[in-house]
Amino acid sequence: MHKLEKFQIDFINEAINSNALQFGDFTLKSGRKSPYFFNASKLLTNANLKVVIDSFVARLKLSSIAIDQIFGPAYKGTIFGSMLGMKMNEEIKNLSLCFNRKEVKNHGEGGEFIGDLPMGNVLIVDDVLSAGTAAKEAIELIKKYNAKPVGLLIGLDRQEKGSHELSAKAELKKEFDIEVFSIINLDDLISYLHDKDYQSQQKLMNEYRSKWGA
Repeated sequence: MHKLEKFQIDFINEAINSNALQFGDFTLKSGRKSPYFFNASKLLTNANLKVVIDSFVARLKLSSIAIDQIFGPAYKGTIFGSMLGMKMNEEIKNLSLCFNRKEVKNHGEGGEFIGDLPMGNVLIVDDVLSAGTAAKEAIELIKKYNAKPVGLLIGLDRQEKGSHELSAKAELKKEFDIEVFSIINLDDLISYLHDKDYQSQQKLMNEYRSKWGA
């Protein structure tokens, strides 16, 4: 088992304590049966948000990408992207923020975006990566405005197969040449459970990894 960084342990602890990360028997949107479920919404109401956002910041600083803008897909990406933008604005001068709407607004300020339009080198921020469908939609939207999506930062990478045998992360890298990195992934969760001696959950997670992992 590999060693976790402090910010990863802190993030997992907040996820468990807030019930954002739960272990049990769940049916995912894909129809797959999963021994765990991640609902990032609960981080917003029950977790220490400073610890959560500091984890996003710590993971971003381990990357080598240069960014001009943070893009948060509606809706959870909007929230986490906003908070990350507030923190990183202290270090990246003129950092731009852009968030899309689920539906184009035809009154008031109108349009499909809140904040700036997609521009420059764009970092997409979201809560979880499963099959990669939402990430592909965000990438295509950014490219439509001649901006360049250079990174995708997520809270949890489930490390599952995408539309084929490759992982969703590998598919995104191959198709769009974008860096995908996460605060934690399924392997990290398994390591955490091993360290905490949660043998029954760890066994189920390993079985799930064998069946659906890539």
